[in-house]
Amino acid sequence: IVLFDGQCGLCNRSVKFILRKEKNHELLFSPLQSEFGKTLLQQYNISSNSIVYIHKNKAYNKSGAALRLCLKLKGLWPMMIVFIIVPAFIRNAIYDYIAKNRIAWFGTADYCEMITPDLKERFIER
Repeated sequence: IVLFDGQCGLCNRSVKFILRKEKNHELLFSPLQSEFGKTLLQQYNISSNSIVYIHKNKAYNKSGAALRLCLKLKGLWPMMIVFIIVPAFIRNAIYDYIAKNRIAWFGTADYCEMITPDLKERFIER
């Protein structure tokens, strides 16, 4: 499950990218703002307005989530996992800088725009 900010332009573009590049089409998506997203954040004790990836009952956020999601993509993207050796405080400092400026740089968006009938079952909005 991938939780994302449903009002963020960068986040919406990232979800579209993942949907296009995903190997096995097994990921499910939910906006952080949904009741389902809020429940998962509470369940995993995460306070986040960034991407969260839940895999095998473990939650990853920020750069940890982004790098682990690369493993689910086609092409050379899985090679990005080598950056996991960079200490999290360094990776997350870069991630936080981008996250802090994402609305100014990429604007806002409505995640509903990307939910086409064929993708509807991949989004959890409860």
